[in-house]
Amino acid sequence: MIKFKVHEQIERKSLKEGRRITAAEVARAIGVQRAAISKMVRNDDYSTTTKTLNALCEYFECELHDLVVYEKA
Repeated sequence: MIKFKVHEQIERKSLKEGRRITAAEVARAIGVQRAAISKMVRNDDYSTTTKTLNALCEYFECELHDLVVYEKA
């Protein structure tokens, strides 16, 4: 199962910038709906595009492996 590590990236960026970053802020910054980011934060069964993953990597200044992980069921 693919798991998203968006919550961890939000926490890391919040700590780095010394302020609270919300899912809504991330969504606005990368041009997706807040609900999409919220589903990724909660690790709901959610499918996304490579365009969104690319935008998240750019926003968080991270690599793809910092954003998603495969876990055997």
